[in-house]
Amino acid sequence: MIMLRCLVVALTYVGLGLGYLPGLQMNRATIAIVGSALLMALGVLDLKAAWAAIDYKTLVFLFGMMVISANLATAGFFQLSLDYLMRYVRSPFGLVVVLTWGSGVLSALFLNDTIALILTPLVMGLTGSLKVNPIPYLLALAGATNIGSAATLSGNPQNILIGAFSGISYLDFAKALTPLAIAGLFIQIGLLWWLYPEVRSLQPTLKPEHLRYRVFKPLLVKSLLITAGLLAAFLLGVPTAEATFIAAGLLLLTRRVKPERILRQVDGDLLLLFSGLFILTEGVQKLGFLNDFTQFLHDPLSILGVTALLSNLVSNVPAVLLLHHLIPYLDDRIWLLLAASSTLAGNLTLLGSLANLIVAEAMAKQGYRLTFWEHLRFGVPLTAMTLFLTYFWIMS
Repeated sequence: MIMLRCLVVALTYVGLGLGYLPGLQMNRATIAIVGSALLMALGVLDLKAAWAAIDYKTLVFLFGMMVISANLATAGFFQLSLDYLMRYVRSPFGLVVVLTWGSGVLSALFLNDTIALILTPLVMGLTGSLKVNPIPYLLALAGATNIGSAATLSGNPQNILIGAFSGISYLDFAKALTPLAIAGLFIQIGLLWWLYPEVRSLQPTLKPEHLRYRVFKPLLVKSLLITAGLLAAFLLGVPTAEATFIAAGLLLLTRRVKPERILRQVDGDLLLLFSGLFILTEGVQKLGFLNDFTQFLHDPLSILGVTALLSNLVSNVPAVLLLHHLIPYLDDRIWLLLAASSTLAGNLTLLGSLANLIVAEAMAKQGYRLTFWEHLRFGVPLTAMTLFLTYFWIMS
């Protein structure tokens, strides 16, 4: 029975790391659910314990942010933002700077995977019309969505988790990590300038075409007003889950947009993945498989290293769920270190974050290939420099 339980846990985390299990039609969400169900079948935990393991505040916050992002996307906000920024770009280096800062700022305010999903085809179309190599510009997009999302609790799923576990306020989190995210974006721009000579030019050689999109003005105004109110609520200290859920409810109160159009954009797989991971982590904790692992988490530097490694092996959300049970002491600085390192480590490899994979898949559909090694030569120095900065910024 022990061996069977070990096998279930091992296969589940291998599948979570790969995103699939060979020979089976399964994604990360179904892998987490099936792994949790098998642990229940093997008597590790019952349904009551499984239900209690699910952190409802995290799921509510995540759902609310998805509804807000879906409304803004439907209204044309993200396309409008990119088009507005592109009006001031005339050089290859200017395009790198605009994509880095634009996607970084948007990812700090909204879920980074949403930004990558929406902006990637727009950037592909833009680089195609300009007849330039898309790789450095899409690397700028992927890297910046990871780096920018580190700045706030609403930037990515693992930060949402950490906010729920730690009780750190939205404002305190942003005050601590926004300077780090800004520095990371500067580092990324410098690294792309060094790696890709073709983007160094400041000459006005580009004539970008206006992006084709549609703006729904009433929905755009409503969405922006409610989003501004939500950010104000965050800054005033209103609990994030409650504030986000109320904002989502107000956005779903509409005469013009069919609810199906918004709810189709809510990532149900991600909500199921989180639910399954909560249950799976509870099962692993009950089994005590990782009790000896705490010896590798004895100081902040080791916590940063283990977090970065685990985030690339099993993905950052499962890593955070596992580590928050294992780290022997969790004050605010350690929570911030866990948040920043799990996010910034996503730039290390092509498989390190969903944003990277979204960009790579979109490129493949257009006939371009972003290889593992091409990303690695960008990701390794970027991750090393940002993690080095993270440690000294947070722990000094």
